[in-house]
Amino acid sequence: MRPPLSTGQRLQRLFLTGLLTLLPIWLTWVVVKFVFVLLSDTSRPLIGPLLHNLAASDGPALRWLDDPWVQTAFALLATLAVILLAGWMARRVFGQRLLRWFEALVARVPLASTIYGSARKLLDILQTQPDGTQRVVLIDFPHAEMKSVGFVTRVIREQGTGRELAAVYVPTTPNPTSGYLEIVPIEKITPTDWTVDQAMSFIISGGAVSPESIPFAPPKGVAKRPDDF
Repeated sequence: MRPPLSTGQRLQRLFLTGLLTLLPIWLTWVVVKFVFVLLSDTSRPLIGPLLHNLAASDGPALRWLDDPWVQTAFALLATLAVILLAGWMARRVFGQRLLRWFEALVARVPLASTIYGSARKLLDILQTQPDGTQRVVLIDFPHAEMKSVGFVTRVIREQGTGRELAAVYVPTTPNPTSGYLEIVPIEKITPTDWTVDQAMSFIISGGAVSPESIPFAPPKGVAKRPDDF
């Protein structure tokens, strides 16, 4: 029989159990709070003064519009409405023409054109699955005994030798909008059968949402060509 635990050991076990129980709840709250504050702050400079003027114009009847939580709620709803409106317009001919006009306008601003164009191309690549190919791969990163999930964005050639190299974007966990750009020889890449959505779920969840098995080593004896990516 195991010796009985001391009071300190029991307290330590209870502390670890409680910590592991509350940690997912805390992380969920941090993410939700971040998104909530980000969305509400986007429209607050416009919504705040508008509600304040309405509250001041009608005395006690609309004084509740001056409460901070009310302004935050209205600002959040306004931002969500703008996002939904943008999504609806992007599916209409008028919205697509307006988007092209905006992109032409941004293209005239040197720094903005570089940032917007690069972000737009990356999102288009991640959202578009080439016919009969796979975008999600594993690469040796940060060293040969470890693998990271990456997205092949382009295949290029080494100057002088003509060797095929892949530009691979490696997102970070749990925020996939930041990451690393690695240039990897084609023969060092391990292809997967994951979709982009499955890979994103794996990255954001820190590996908790994953398939039962994954490849780890590049397939041997299989010649890869640029069209494979």
